[in-house]
Amino acid sequence: MIIKICGMRDSVNIRAVEQIGADWMGFICYGRSPRYVGSRPSYLPEKMLRIGVFVNETDIRVCENMIESLDLQGIQLHGNESPGICRHFRSMGLMVMKSFSVGAGTDFRQTRGYEDVCDYFLFDTLTSQYGGSGKSFDWNILKAYQGEIPFLLSGGLCMESLGRLSEFHHPRWAGIDLNSGFEISPGMKDAGLLAHFIKKIRNIYPETYSCF
Repeated sequence: MIIKICGMRDSVNIRAVEQIGADWMGFICYGRSPRYVGSRPSYLPEKMLRIGVFVNETDIRVCENMIESLDLQGIQLHGNESPGICRHFRSMGLMVMKSFSVGAGTDFRQTRGYEDVCDYFLFDTLTSQYGGSGKSFDWNILKAYQGEIPFLLSGGLCMESLGRLSEFHHPRWAGIDLNSGFEISPGMKDAGLLAHFIKKIRNIYPETYSCF
């Protein structure tokens, strides 16, 4: 079970969250997000994979500058980016994760063009925004996903999600993405609450998925 904590930017909070046993940390490089990381924090995690989250960034140089500034090891593309963009970043040696919005009537055939250029997919709730809605979706929809690429589950996950997570099964389910459900304020996580949740979820799913 891969556990990703997303939307981090405060150095003290980053250091605290790093100690609680998650695997990946996400930094949102999208200017319209209330969790936007405009500059390099004074501390970056050393024990977690550092993921940069971008949304429809058309200037590759902007992405590459942020990748260098935040010393990123992976990139999450959360907009309408093409397979070619994914291929470009993968050629840089980055782990690439492409996000797809999921709602009633979602056609998972859209993922097929990305199977050769991504390491993971992320399935998030379909809204008018690009993630961060704090809303969940009907996970039964994911039964229609028959692809080969492993995915992370996102969208409104919180302490109350533990029961549903314990009953969820899919052969390509690799992990979870946690964000607003554990926040004190945008970009500030409740490290104690996250630690409690992670202990619980590790007891339910002690096995680890083959991580990048």
